[in-house]
Amino acid sequence: MTDEQVPEGTADLTPDRIPDPAVRISGARDIAHDLLVIPNQGVALVPNIGVMGGTRAVLVVETGMGTANAEQVLGVATELARGRRVYVTTTHFHPEHAFGAHVFAGEATYLVNRAQADDLRAKGPGYLEMFRGFGGSIARRLDGVRVPTPDVVYDGGYDLDLGGRTVRLRPTGRGHTKGDQVVEVPDAGVLFTGDLAETGQFAIFPWFPPHDTDVSGVRWLDVIDRLAAGRPRVVVPGHGEIGGPRVLTDVRDYLRELRDETWRRRDAAMGEAEIVAEVRALLVERHPEWGGREWIEPGVGCLCAEHPA
Repeated sequence: MTDEQVPEGTADLTPDRIPDPAVRISGARDIAHDLLVIPNQGVALVPNIGVMGGTRAVLVVETGMGTANAEQVLGVATELARGRRVYVTTTHFHPEHAFGAHVFAGEATYLVNRAQADDLRAKGPGYLEMFRGFGGSIARRLDGVRVPTPDVVYDGGYDLDLGGRTVRLRPTGRGHTKGDQVVEVPDAGVLFTGDLAETGQFAIFPWFPPHDTDVSGVRWLDVIDRLAAGRPRVVVPGHGEIGGPRVLTDVRDYLRELRDETWRRRDAAMGEAEIVAEVRALLVERHPEWGGREWIEPGVGCLCAEHPA
């Protein structure tokens, strides 16, 4: 992906507008027995990271962006494991979630769903180039990074036995990306959603035509409906505060709102630029406290493209 191909909608990812995307392990906290979360603490391009254990093994969910972040996460996992086997998985291929998995090579088994592995192979190099192009601390975090190659790729679902705790890895189908995966910890009632759910911000739509159009607002809404029906006790979103089932219902309600307001105007034969302006103004008025306003426009663009003929 060249400089000329940097997708629209990423203008806010510039060195002067984004702090160093550093994982802060000092904020780690237990949310269930032998299950801790390293929260993103509101820092852009830092995901919520999970580390959980059983009697025989430990699983890490997400790595953070770049070598230094992932080394910290591996250190937490190794300390928790105390000789137990270590696994790592990621919810999707985007750089802040997966572009630290190379650090775990030889130390842990990296396993993901088939569609995510396809994304890593086909789209990972372009995203690595794009994010390095933002310069500043983002580029420094990605210095020397290579797109990771999973050790285990599964089809359907994967039940990982950690010893007295079985963790369910479940691909959801196309939503935020083609290869989204959620991680369920049934004994604790915990669900890691990746960027299918966020709190305190507008949903992230990586709609960058013609370079990346895999996000689907319509299918995303179907996925959230299914996840919300499960009523997990604790929801760990990709970014933002950890919460309960309302994290999912709030995202569902927003996606419905975005779809309905976009399609209503599309039905009235309005042009896309006019739809964007009206829907953006309306949603900012309704959710003035939310961040990520730059993601409203690509969300509208995606749903315009998905509008039924």
